[in-house]
Amino acid sequence: MNNTRSRPVRPAPRTRRRGAWRGYLYVLPALAVYAAFAVLPALHTAYLSLFEWDGVTLGEWVGLANYQEIFQDPILRRSVVNALVLVVFFSAIPIALGLAMTGLLARYRRPGMAAYRFLFMLPQVIPLVAVGVTWRWLYGDDGMVNQAFGAVGLGGLERAWLGDFDLALVAVGLVGTWVLSGLCMMLFLSGVQKVDPSLYEAARLDGAGPVREFVSVTLPHLRGELSVALTVTMVAALASFDIVYVTTNGGPGEQTTVPGLLVYRLAFSDGRVGLASALAVVLGCLILALVFIVNRLSRPDPEAAS
Repeated sequence: MNNTRSRPVRPAPRTRRRGAWRGYLYVLPALAVYAAFAVLPALHTAYLSLFEWDGVTLGEWVGLANYQEIFQDPILRRSVVNALVLVVFFSAIPIALGLAMTGLLARYRRPGMAAYRFLFMLPQVIPLVAVGVTWRWLYGDDGMVNQAFGAVGLGGLERAWLGDFDLALVAVGLVGTWVLSGLCMMLFLSGVQKVDPSLYEAARLDGAGPVREFVSVTLPHLRGELSVALTVTMVAALASFDIVYVTTNGGPGEQTTVPGLLVYRLAFSDGRVGLASALAVVLGCLILALVFIVNRLSRPDPEAAS
């Protein structure tokens, strides 16, 4: 009697190599497009950052002088600080509001939920230029914000919000909060749908209230969605341009100036393409570093999973 066990036939190494190369061939067109429109322009920008160039005449090699100016010029430093402040309004607050709205809509389901989702997602459909124009009117001296304060007897709070040196950046940041809160909510609602309903039933049988149920059941299952929301909103904050350009154009003074706006000014108004490229490189490295940190922190712990 033959006791030898039959073993599965493994493909030869050469066959596996052919399959791997075929896989690379499938993604080659996408890689070519990405390299042509993303990688090569980024490398060219880094190359230009080493020159003093006005975009027309022959550039002069200056090495790292443009980067040195970025860290020494108070206006350039202030723009980076303003972008980091906007992270609070574009990322932290929208994520907190999105989680709160998700907790309410996921637990208390009522008719007309599609209408709620449409209203919260509407800012993502409207072009940011139109959003900026609308909010510039709302923040005006006779805009609806000041009219609302006057209607409730808080006329002392009326002011030119976008012209106030202390509150202009906050006013612009709240526009970003309004735009991105609905996106965060939709991401989290999509994540809630994959949660096993039996987990909610078990939590309620154990006497968990709404807050405890959300913290113990819903929030742990939104790890991936939180990572996506953090990445998208942080990039929107650090690379912001449209809303700032339309609402304040960096004013009053330099209170709302952000790196994206300065890159535009330096390259197309001041003719300092090299310095604009250096600032774009610094901004890109900052975005990549923060996104890398977010992705590292959002990875599931292998030991906890085992």
